[in-house]
Order: sequence, then C-alpha cells, then structure tokens
Amino acid sequence: MTRNMGTADRVLRGIVGLVLISLVFIGPKTAWGWIGLVPLVTALIGWCPMYLPLGIRTCK
Repeated sequence: MTRNMGTADRVLRGIVGLVLISLVFIGPKTAWGWIGLVPLVTALIGWCPMYLPLGIRTCK
C-alpha cells in the first residue's frame, strides 16, 4: 500500500474530518458526525482507497 495523497490533500482531509467529528459533541450532536473518521484516517495513513480505481495520485 503506497501513499497516493499529497500533503495538501492530507491536511484538508484532516481538517474536514476533525470538523465532522466535532459535530458529534458540538452543534446538532448527531451520530452522522462519526463519518468524519473516514477522511481523518485516510489523512493519517496517506492512502485513499477510492483514488486507486479512479487513477488519482496527488503525491509527488
């Protein structure tokens, strides 16, 4: 499993993931905020499974 996400992509996903997870504790307090784990985990590992079939690679 090689990295297929660049730094800017990872930072953006990390921010989006944290914002979505914060919705669980602040705001509407619904379970839908846990969907933020997906972009957060992909940002941490640097690999997006959806990029593979689409042929996308944002890292150098």
